[in-house]
Amino acid sequence: MSSAEDPTGVLVVPLTEEHAEHVLAIYQAGIDEGDATFETAAPTWEAFDAAKLREHRFVALDATGTVLGWVAAAPVSDRCAYAGVVEHSVYVHPAARGRGVASALLKALTESTDAAGVWTVQSGIFPENAPSLAVHRRAGFRVIGVRERIGRHHGVWRDVVLVERRSPAIV
Repeated sequence: MSSAEDPTGVLVVPLTEEHAEHVLAIYQAGIDEGDATFETAAPTWEAFDAAKLREHRFVALDATGTVLGWVAAAPVSDRCAYAGVVEHSVYVHPAARGRGVASALLKALTESTDAAGVWTVQSGIFPENAPSLAVHRRAGFRVIGVRERIGRHHGVWRDVVLVERRSPAIV
């Protein structure tokens, strides 16, 4: 996918190693806030790079080239039956929220996954993360259900809302 400018002025481009420092800092900021992930620390660039599908990872940039957020997908399984299913994460810098960054990133992700024949894009979202649930709903994701007390986060059991988007290109 080539770069595309969103009507909000956000430029979405493929996420590469040149964005690593900012991507991992935004990831850590989301971790530090406590309602983004069960992770307690952002991975190294090498671990991030190895885990995320290169064709389905993007950054949003402002006019100065500052990274505002990122989205990336990973396969959910090596089993061939799940070849068209990915799990994604989307993170936006706290100072860039409310500007359409997550929407632009999800649009780029779903365009790339649809074009690649991916039939399901899914994610687990803490129910307390209402802004993430709302942006996913607007992007065509639906709630599949709630995985109750699925994991412990800082010693507290947390639920996770499972959301998915089925590609309209797959019949």
